[in-house]
Amino acid sequence: MEALIPVINKLQDVFNTVGADIIQLPQIAVVGTQSSGKSSVLESLVGRDLLPRGTGVVTRRPLILQLVHVDPGDARKNDDSGIDGEEWGKFLHTKNTIYTDFDEIRQEIENETERVSGNNKGISDEPIHLKIFSPHVVNLTLVDLPGITKVPVGDQPKDIEVQIRDLILKHISNPNSIILAVTAANTDMATSEALKVAREVDPDGRRTLAVVTKLDLMDAGTDAMDVLMGRVIPVKLGLIGVVNRSQLDINNKKSVADAIRDEYAFLQKKYPSLANRNGTKYLARTLNRLLMHHIRDCLPELKARINVLAAQYQSLLSSYGEPVGDQSATLLQLITKFATEYCNTIEGTAKYIETAELCGGARICYIFHETFGRTLESVDPLGGLSTIDILTAIRNATGPRPSLFVPEVSFELLVKKQVKRLEEPSLRCVELVHEEMQRIIQHCSNYSTQELQRFPKLHEAIVEVVTSLLRKRLPITNEMVHNLVAIELAYINTKHPDFADACGVMNNNIEEQRRNRMRELPAGVPRDKAPAAGPQGEQDGTGSWRGMLKKGEDAPGSGPGSPLKGAVNLLDVPVPVARKLSSREQRDCEVIERLIKSYFLIVRKNIQDSVPKAVMHFLVNHVKDSLQSELVGQLYKSGLLNDLLTESEDMAQRRKEAADMLQALQRASQVIAEIRETHLW
Repeated sequence: MEALIPVINKLQDVFNTVGADIIQLPQIAVVGTQSSGKSSVLESLVGRDLLPRGTGVVTRRPLILQLVHVDPGDARKNDDSGIDGEEWGKFLHTKNTIYTDFDEIRQEIENETERVSGNNKGISDEPIHLKIFSPHVVNLTLVDLPGITKVPVGDQPKDIEVQIRDLILKHISNPNSIILAVTAANTDMATSEALKVAREVDPDGRRTLAVVTKLDLMDAGTDAMDVLMGRVIPVKLGLIGVVNRSQLDINNKKSVADAIRDEYAFLQKKYPSLANRNGTKYLARTLNRLLMHHIRDCLPELKARINVLAAQYQSLLSSYGEPVGDQSATLLQLITKFATEYCNTIEGTAKYIETAELCGGARICYIFHETFGRTLESVDPLGGLSTIDILTAIRNATGPRPSLFVPEVSFELLVKKQVKRLEEPSLRCVELVHEEMQRIIQHCSNYSTQELQRFPKLHEAIVEVVTSLLRKRLPITNEMVHNLVAIELAYINTKHPDFADACGVMNNNIEEQRRNRMRELPAGVPRDKAPAAGPQGEQDGTGSWRGMLKKGEDAPGSGPGSPLKGAVNLLDVPVPVARKLSSREQRDCEVIERLIKSYFLIVRKNIQDSVPKAVMHFLVNHVKDSLQSELVGQLYKSGLLNDLLTESEDMAQRRKEAADMLQALQRASQVIAEIRETHLW
């Protein structure tokens, strides 16, 4: 299983080449407060001084440190650097530069930190990748994180505590990471910030290992026995104590190897029963063992994640398309595909079916039979007509002579006025269908022909051509719908079968009412002398022209003297707004109302059927049939090829990034396959 950690390092290298952090690889995240000894622990594991030192926040960017064990004799053979020495380091950002001087490594960490984070003690979540090759290390992958702080110093941001906390949580929230919580022994373990933040993401402590530093700096008369035995803060992965180099030791250039020997001597003297389970060497072996087992547990899920991502990036790369070869063929293919998808969306056979709302042909059908149909049905056949309006129309149609029958002219005048009201909802139906066909353009661009996103100018040109075609067909369709209503107004067909049947039924009803009234007359009144008006009908003048005169005035020429004396100016006398109608007036109005309603329903039925047909023929079907030829005629020109097929600025870059990521995922999948073949898994 020892070979599992180099495999993870290899996977890390694969994803580092594309600068991606989409795979959460197993690693050890080092967490602790400022000056808790984090850097000293890491340097003890490496065996060399390589990390920046100082006061305040020194680690201001995550440092991903990969330790690679190499055999002394095979070091140069396995590395093509050509540099003498058994230990060396490589940074990801410096490519193939080899560092054998660890002071230069420390300086490069400082320079790279300031390059991204500045020199104002600010922090950044962009990691520095460092790989150390040495025969004195065990295979490990560690992440050194900024120390937890509470109070900003100098020109640090006021929210430096929140920034560092969020950065730490980002790394330790990775379920594939082991948390190395570092706490100084001369502080109260119950107030350990490292253990507190670790418990937020790992409440059971299943992936937390505690490290107690500075065992040699505890107050006189005290020891860390209870802490090291796990009696104070129980941690499932264990708790290991170490002794760090003091600042004086560092200033005096005390080597890490000498510090480890002194640490061993201290543990043997102070904690003899626990010496073999503490110390830097035991910590390194423990971390190596924990990481190997952790990697073994994570590999199945890791493999599944890589396969899923590979499929996603393969699909993404396919959507970006291949670089354009034959421009003419590509342009014709894209035009044809768009026209086909546009027509398929109308027909309901498109590949991408909208589930959130009605779209295309389904919405047009809804407009015809729901929106338009219900609107027509809501139009009242007698809407806007009062009894006085009908009576006035009847009187105006008779001229100066009283009529014995209801004049037909009044019926035509009134029914045309009502039929005219059907024109506005009909034109609105055309407008709604036109808007939906405009929306289909965007639908096809978003879902059906993603290739158009590669060529923004071609997309704009196609939208303009289709919009122009729809714009040209709109007035033609409106004119046809207007004519449909005008046709109904041009000839009032009173011989229509449905209308004739309605009139027959109505005449029968009127005759029946007349016979009923005749039966109700007194026996002494002759049938042919039956009054046409009610008891207060025309006898009192309310049903005649006299009812329009002012009270107390005589009719023209009835007074003594001049014939004009007592004359009434009829133009000054308003027509009564409301009065009791005579029996005949009431009967005439009812006849007209019934005729209007009957004929209006016939016309409405015709309009409800003919308008959708006209819209389909003059707008929808015409656009479907001519779209392909219109696009080809407008766009398929040699002079436009280069301009229309110019990719968006970032498309080539996105295609390259997707291809690189897909290649990295495929290499990672091969690495995991090698594990299975060598029975490491």
